[in-house]
Amino acid sequence: MALPLQIHGRLTALGVRPGEVDERFIRGTGPGGQKINKTSSTVVLRHKPTGTEVRCQAGRSQAANREAAWAVLLGKLEAAQAATRLARKQVREVERRRTRQKSPGQKARMIEGKKHRAKIKAKRGRGWEE
Repeated sequence: MALPLQIHGRLTALGVRPGEVDERFIRGTGPGGQKINKTSSTVVLRHKPTGTEVRCQAGRSQAANREAAWAVLLGKLEAAQAATRLARKQVREVERRRTRQKSPGQKARMIEGKKHRAKIKAKRGRGWEE
């Protein structure tokens, strides 16, 4: 079965090949009686590189369940990719903030604080050396 164009477009945007995804059709579970027991309408998708697995049994139609499962799988993969990008961006931002040069105001406040601390320390006597 061919994938819909929208799903195929999202796959290429993510850099995922359809061959990386195992697609299985299994019998469903839950209420439904004879119909659920004899049709394999539940779709299970597993992305091999990440190990992400999706199971969809939303409707009675195998084709509709297949589309829904692909949409959910792509949503999970996109979320994981976005989280990875965000983590990298945060690491870069922390490094940038740590290594950036202080502004003149920051330097003046820092020096003022050091002078204040030096005055406090200078007031400590050497009384214990008597």
